[in-house]
Amino acid sequence: MSVPAITRQPAQLHYAIAQCSLGSVLIARAERGVCAVLLGDDPESVTSELEKRFPHAALLRRDQELAQYLSQVVGLIEAPGRPLGLLLDLRGSTFQQRVWQALQEIPVGTTSTYAEVASRIGAPKAVRAVARACATNPLALVVPCHRVIGKSGSLTGYRWGLERKRMLLDRESQR
Repeated sequence: MSVPAITRQPAQLHYAIAQCSLGSVLIARAERGVCAVLLGDDPESVTSELEKRFPHAALLRRDQELAQYLSQVVGLIEAPGRPLGLLLDLRGSTFQQRVWQALQEIPVGTTSTYAEVASRIGAPKAVRAVARACATNPLALVVPCHRVIGKSGSLTGYRWGLERKRMLLDRESQR
C-alpha cells in the first residue's frame, strides 16, 4: 500500500528504531511531539516508510535521545494498556482526526467494527472513509487501529500485517 505524504511537513524529525517481538519499531518526533510510530520487518523498511511519509523533512537518527519514548512504545507492545505519557503531533484531515480520536477511545482488550466507528463519529455512511483513515494512521499502537475489525468479525486489513494485528489483539485479550 502506498503511504501518503503528510501535507504539513515538519522541517526536521528525530527518530529512533528498536527491535521488539513485532519486528522493528520506529518512533519519530517533530518539534510539537511524536508524529509517527511505525512497525516493520526490519529497520530499512520502517526508515523507508518514514522517508515516504515525510519527504521534505530532515531525518536525524537519535536512538539515545529518544530511548525513553521507544521504551514506552515497546512497553505498550509487550504489556498493552500501559498509560503513555507521549506528547503527540498527529497530522491529518479533520475527518482523520475524528476517526483517530475515536480509535483511542476503544478500550484495551475490545474491538469495534468500521461501521461502529463511523457511527461513533456521527458519519454512519462513511465506513470506507473510516477504513481509509485507519490505513493511513501514522501512530501504530498509540492510535489503536488494530482494534478495528470487519463486520463479520474477521481481522480484515492492517497496514502493518495481519499477523501483527492478531498478535496485538491476542495480547490485549489476555490482559
